[in-house]
Amino acid sequence: MNDDTGLRDGHVPRGELPGSATTAALATAERPHVQSSGTSVYAALDLGTNNCRLLIACPTHDGFRVVDSFSRIIRLGEGISATGCISEAATERAVAALSICRDKIQFRRARRLRLIATEACRAASNAQDFRDRVAAETGIHLEVIDRETEAALAVLGCSPLVDPKGRGAILFDIGGGSTELVRIERDPHDKDRKPRIKSWMSIPLGVVTLAEHFGGRDVTAESYARMQQEVAGHIAPFAEVHGRDLADMHLLGTSGTVTTLAGIHLNLARYDRRRIDGIWLDDDEISATVTRLLGMSYEERANNNCISVERADLVLAGCAILDAIRHAFPLPRLRVADRGLREGMLVEMMREDGSLRSW
Repeated sequence: MNDDTGLRDGHVPRGELPGSATTAALATAERPHVQSSGTSVYAALDLGTNNCRLLIACPTHDGFRVVDSFSRIIRLGEGISATGCISEAATERAVAALSICRDKIQFRRARRLRLIATEACRAASNAQDFRDRVAAETGIHLEVIDRETEAALAVLGCSPLVDPKGRGAILFDIGGGSTELVRIERDPHDKDRKPRIKSWMSIPLGVVTLAEHFGGRDVTAESYARMQQEVAGHIAPFAEVHGRDLADMHLLGTSGTVTTLAGIHLNLARYDRRRIDGIWLDDDEISATVTRLLGMSYEERANNNCISVERADLVLAGCAILDAIRHAFPLPRLRVADRGLREGMLVEMMREDGSLRSW
């Protein structure tokens, strides 16, 4: 399982991660800095369709140091594709997780915050009621970001993993309710040679929505092919325009799907992000691992510590999305990122404050 609740305090050079707050204090992302041992404390929270994740960090001379983190699968988007609403059970799970996040923010005395929500809160008809309840019960006021902002933050968080010798990457972020695709390239005339967004797209399909529609517990070759075809139809127009001239490019994936695949590929007894973040997988290794997962029963997936019961009915939907992307962008290598929106938010805030320049 991709869960960073066990991260210890650690220095993060250029994003290389190591393995009670009042309502007013959490009401905005623009609060005066509070010093902790002489260093400002930043918090980034990402409430997604499947996960609730928090990262708290302090800037250093060449990156940032993680001082606390939290990750929990809450399935906020469960049932939205059928009902259009965030359910009461999902709301209660979210409130419980966000209450823990609030306590961590308070304990670490973070005052520079960004607290975002993504596809579930974009899609649900009762999203405003949900956000109002979260604010009343936890003091956390969620900012619902659009898909373009989500893609840009993912790029910012993952860009240190673009091959420094390459031209760029096709970055993808497979979420619970949406999937973002971004073509990023280096401008040969740009002195800093940082990868820039050339084009992007987002589709309203993620592991939760796809598994709910096609079934994720008992997946046959036929249902897997249908999932893959559904995704392929959505990304085909983007791939037609931006899937050409891929020389010196690679895939760069950020999601529980790709980190889980990497853990299975390495035969890890339990998930270890220090061995996953930044790992390269070639096309044959990915295909072999997907085939291995397709051969597992639901019970075998649930009992695997890199998957767990929380992801056992979602991982094959994620693989189908990944396979559709691989076929649309036939690149020989994939780099796995166990990082994304939270790191992007931290970097953006620290840059705005002038406390982080190199990234």
